[in-house]
Amino acid sequence: MLKLTPARSPRETSRHPTIALAIAGGGPLGAIYELGALQALDESIDGAHMHDLDIYVGVSSGAVLSANLANRITTSQMARVFMGAPDAEFAFRPEQFLKPALREYLDRATSIPTVVFDLLREAIQHPQRLTSLESLEGLSRLIPTGIFDNTSIERFIARTLEKPGRTNDFRKLDARLRVVAVELESGQAVRFGEPGKDNVSISRAVQASAALPGLYPPVEINGQYYVDGALRRTLHASAALEEGADLLFAINPLVPYDADGLPPDMTRSRDRMIRGGLPVVLSQTFRSLIQSRMQIGMRKYETSYPESAIMLVEPNRNDEKMFYTNVFSYSSRNELADHAYRITRSELRARADDLEAFLEPFGLGLNRQLLDSERSFVDSLSREAPHFAPVGNSLDRTLDSLERLLR
Repeated sequence: MLKLTPARSPRETSRHPTIALAIAGGGPLGAIYELGALQALDESIDGAHMHDLDIYVGVSSGAVLSANLANRITTSQMARVFMGAPDAEFAFRPEQFLKPALREYLDRATSIPTVVFDLLREAIQHPQRLTSLESLEGLSRLIPTGIFDNTSIERFIARTLEKPGRTNDFRKLDARLRVVAVELESGQAVRFGEPGKDNVSISRAVQASAALPGLYPPVEINGQYYVDGALRRTLHASAALEEGADLLFAINPLVPYDADGLPPDMTRSRDRMIRGGLPVVLSQTFRSLIQSRMQIGMRKYETSYPESAIMLVEPNRNDEKMFYTNVFSYSSRNELADHAYRITRSELRARADDLEAFLEPFGLGLNRQLLDSERSFVDSLSREAPHFAPVGNSLDRTLDSLERLLR
């Protein structure tokens, strides 16, 4: 689903337009969809590359992709890694991010004597509370704040960004990168990468932005604890709009599934959600909340930033593959990336006339010849040769910078 919001009051300037990209979270499922959509945008829009923009904003899994793009790592390079391609720069296994948070378990275990002592003292002083739920309050202190260890996320990002030609330092980037997390004690969103919040490593900021409560423990940075940035907003696109983005590309992978758009004879799909149990019901609930906030935010952006144009890319709401895919399966990851790539290309092709008019003020256009061709996600990746040597990555970055200067 493609939504175009032209600027109502475009800036009158002869300078090169400032182009931004905001990527929402969505876990492994969202990241794979976003890779497919980004690849489709990258090759279809003439005059802009997703790894060569001015401003990047990332939340949760979107922060992982944004951190790489801001380092001029192409979508094809990232896709090879996440798809487990044999010529990928790094080996990637989703299960490495699902290791038990043993340190968190140990910390809670060491507090057992204190908790038991407090419960006994409470029972002696207030025996009437033993039959109420109040007696269980103390036991909640023994429950870990996260199931899985998210230090593996930080290590993976750091390993990627600390290679020659890249940087794990916000201040050394050519582009502006904003990684959004929520400070636990205040509930306020924090944009790492902004002046005053740029002394933390990019990998640590991404770890904080992806710390989904219950799944991962909060991340401590400079004495404060942070959790998933999506708790406040879905895209945090305002971080880019406030910094003067003339054109914003936005990608949101999570929309609620809508079976009403299916043919009447597809009853299996209509009751599949109930048969899926609590995880599927919670997923639909979470997606519905996100979509509601997204719609409110987009309406606000239209009025608050009339000088900016916004292009929002989302899955279709009746897309069963997007909702039910198991991204921990190797074949499923590849199928979903290909599906997202093809669907996005189809949307771009269907809106080609509108898109050309939308992009023209920014000196951009559509590659109609490529859009009209039949191609897969794998075909698209083959257009860019894989890079193994750090020297190759450094040269790529230098050539990209030269291209921007000439443009």
